[in-house]
Amino acid sequence: MSSVEYGGGDAGLLGPGWSGSPAASATGDRAWLRALLDAEAALTRAQAALGQAPAGAATAATEAADPDRFDVGALAERGRGGGNPVIPLVAELTKAVGAEYGPYVHRGATSQDIMDTATMLVAARTLDLVLADLGRTAQALSRLAAEHRDTPMPGRTLTQHAVPTTFGLKAAGWRSLVLDARDRVARVRESLPAQLGGAAGTLAAFGAYGAEHPEELPAAYARELGLCVPPLPWHTLRTPVADLAGCLAFTAGALGKAAADVLILSRTEIGEVSEGSGGGSSAMPHKANPVRATLVAAAARRAPQLAAVLYGSMAAEDERPAGAWHAEWEPLRDLLRTVGGAARDAAELAEGLRVHPEAMLRNLGLTNGLIVSERLSAGLAPVLGRARAKELLTELARRTHTEHRTLRELLAEEPGLKDVDLDDLTDPARYTGSAGVLTDRALERR
Repeated sequence: MSSVEYGGGDAGLLGPGWSGSPAASATGDRAWLRALLDAEAALTRAQAALGQAPAGAATAATEAADPDRFDVGALAERGRGGGNPVIPLVAELTKAVGAEYGPYVHRGATSQDIMDTATMLVAARTLDLVLADLGRTAQALSRLAAEHRDTPMPGRTLTQHAVPTTFGLKAAGWRSLVLDARDRVARVRESLPAQLGGAAGTLAAFGAYGAEHPEELPAAYARELGLCVPPLPWHTLRTPVADLAGCLAFTAGALGKAAADVLILSRTEIGEVSEGSGGGSSAMPHKANPVRATLVAAAARRAPQLAAVLYGSMAAEDERPAGAWHAEWEPLRDLLRTVGGAARDAAELAEGLRVHPEAMLRNLGLTNGLIVSERLSAGLAPVLGRARAKELLTELARRTHTEHRTLRELLAEEPGLKDVDLDDLTDPARYTGSAGVLTDRALERR
């Protein structure tokens, strides 16, 4: 049985939203193994850099920390004994380093130091991929917003037509959320810290092994890994994990907003947008399902619950917790995968989205002109008086339904409106307010 088959979760059979994505590779068992080995090797190098270990130990540990030399499945099985995979990994890595330098492997560290640091490495590598896809999404939405700056469409509130808006403004709003997500992810990415504290967060073991200033070691360790220097060991101070949970859940929700809109607008009876390459149906050959939007929407529903587990794990007792830390690993990986896959799908969705202005224009007429009743209330008040204008529009709104005639036709029959430019007042395309200006303003953001 291969290591991929052993875990049962890396192939993504039930995870089409992340299967095959860059995030899937970045969070798989081998990626986590690589991060654990990177963390172990970096610790020996950091100690050597401070004169706390021979240079040869750093070289030997780095050379031995090759993922291809280790069996992920065997490590997973043996990890049950101690409750984490670091314990058997240290034993295997120590043997691989050899008798001379083996004693310098993992020296002074605790399993949580390595696991937490590896988690930050996996998160950093995955967030870099997410940021790239968010950049693609924002760029594609920028093009859509600019191209359709003045493309009128129905604005909908509480599921009903409200007043006209533009597709450019809608796309600019999607982009704004994507940029909000990008900024949050970037801040968290730049703040991910290494973890080093020893058994109870005091660095005592490093002093016992001869380090004169053990407090200098976390900074050297972080430099080796390209992570931030932790102000304190954070074994039970789980801000880094909570920050990850927050930015990832927000990103899923931000992308989910655009997906939700696409799902509505691509309904057969609306047809205002469509995915560039829709998915097929197993039973209905005519269908082109909005699959990318569907998978992004699914991610938006999953992410908050995964983040909730990570937030719940903040209440971690003592100096090292039992259960709270262990509960983080799988939901955090699921969250990274879920959001990484959603970011990929959102980029493909935005880059391939087809906009159908003719359908938008058709749908603007579904209410027989009532979509501009707000404008008419304001425009007719100076001519008829406010009370009469309201009374007339209420009556004509009823008649548009009962007589199946447009509001423009009914208004033209009113004697007091002969000198009013009804074409202008009843044209939905001329009642999009400041949508164009707001779109331009939104697109200034970089």
